[in-house]
Amino acid sequence: MAKTTPSIAVVGAGMGGLAAAATLRQVGVDVTVYEQAHQFARVGAGIQMLPNSCHVLKGIGVLDKLRQIAFEPYSHLNRVWDTGEVKRELPMPESLYGAPFLCMHRADLHDALLSVLPREIIHLNKKLSGLEQSDGRVTLDFADGTRAEHDAVVGADGVHSLVRDIIVGPDAPLHKGRIAYRAVFDSALMNGGEIRPSRTKWWGIDRHIVIYYTAKDRSSLYFVTSVPEPADWITTESWSAKGDVHELREAFAGFHPEVQMVLNACPDCHKWAILEREPLARWSDGHAVLLGDSCHPMTPYMAQGAATSIEDAAVLARCLQASNMELSPAFKLYEANRKPRVSKIQAISSANTWMSGGDHDTSWLYGYDAWHVPLAATEAEATAKVQEPVKAA
Repeated sequence: MAKTTPSIAVVGAGMGGLAAAATLRQVGVDVTVYEQAHQFARVGAGIQMLPNSCHVLKGIGVLDKLRQIAFEPYSHLNRVWDTGEVKRELPMPESLYGAPFLCMHRADLHDALLSVLPREIIHLNKKLSGLEQSDGRVTLDFADGTRAEHDAVVGADGVHSLVRDIIVGPDAPLHKGRIAYRAVFDSALMNGGEIRPSRTKWWGIDRHIVIYYTAKDRSSLYFVTSVPEPADWITTESWSAKGDVHELREAFAGFHPEVQMVLNACPDCHKWAILEREPLARWSDGHAVLLGDSCHPMTPYMAQGAATSIEDAAVLARCLQASNMELSPAFKLYEANRKPRVSKIQAISSANTWMSGGDHDTSWLYGYDAWHVPLAATEAEATAKVQEPVKAA
């Protein structure tokens, strides 16, 4: 008989890890979170939570908190880089897919997820150094010399996941010659200027920039870009590298005046390489399973990296319930249900074609509700479901 209250370690306290801790606790799991950082820092970046991830946030109990501080765009707006012509606009009222579209600072989302977890279950300064499975138990070794033993482990430790390396072996990131600039800054620096109350992506010939407010009162603004750069610029996925704001402005010379207004107001920026990885053949091994960027890292072009990690958390908890807390079967069920969907998102995001024009269906992406979508018994069934439009709740 399955243990009714398994002890599960979550490695990584990012969005996916904290969401997993919250959803697993809801189904009765004894959760402990291990994070390598010695403290949580307010990283300067915005984040979009589209309806598919907001469904999960509502179930976790943080959506109302986020509504009080986040900016709710009127639409998902796509414009031509120089003329401003609308390529496609998708108004996104909450009624469209049964959940809102919110833009916020990443730290605000992180704080909201932290707020529903007991602080005593989160252990900082715990850098994983090893992991072993034996007799149905998992032993974790940390760089500080300590050890911990649990019934299972969820690797939510991001693109540099050690849990992934242990489960499926190390893999090399792919640099396709793209880098990104990003910045969050005080919108008052635009000296009274305003952008449209939408999340706007400006599509250039070989580059783009996405701009949106990150606060309900429109006091802060965020942008993130993708531009070509030689593949030898950088080989690590560091978000802390400083960028040159003058180079940034030169990269978007000739873009629409609204873009120029934003970039001219920006005081400084960060720059990082956009690296990709091939899809993994498997996400689990015995009582160890992967979640989020550790198993399906993707380019930021669809704003679905954190969103799919948060979806993972809800489906993982449901699969544990459906499997009566039998850990290995639950992890296989979770993988079968999630892999077809995220593989499709990874491929479209890599191609950077989403919402660039036309009138293709968006319900399969934004109408997905991880709490209520029927669970498929096999990966083949889940793949078939991915091809079907999802009805709004």
